[in-house]
Amino acid sequence: MSITDIYRVLSDPTRRTILHMLAQGDRTQSDFVQFFHISQPAVKKHLQILLEEGVISEQKQGKYRIYRLERALLQSAYQSLLQDMGYILGDRLTQLKTFLEGEDNQ
Repeated sequence: MSITDIYRVLSDPTRRTILHMLAQGDRTQSDFVQFFHISQPAVKKHLQILLEEGVISEQKQGKYRIYRLERALLQSAYQSLLQDMGYILGDRLTQLKTFLEGEDNQ
């Protein structure tokens, strides 16, 4: 998963809440519909994005689909995000340090 994919996953508060709920245990789509008080198609759209990015999986059990958090993939994406942010912030901090040290020499 790339950094843009993890932003797609985390950019929406509903998707973040779905992930939080799944971190506490498997759920059905109707669990989410009842919790959010939004339409079934709206919930399905959020679940589909999470499925596309691979951070959740679904398993059919009878007439229900059970959703589960894919912790390993999410952990890997989190580590990549931290590394990418470190490079971005590290570079900015290096530029700031160089700028400030340059002012001290003047």
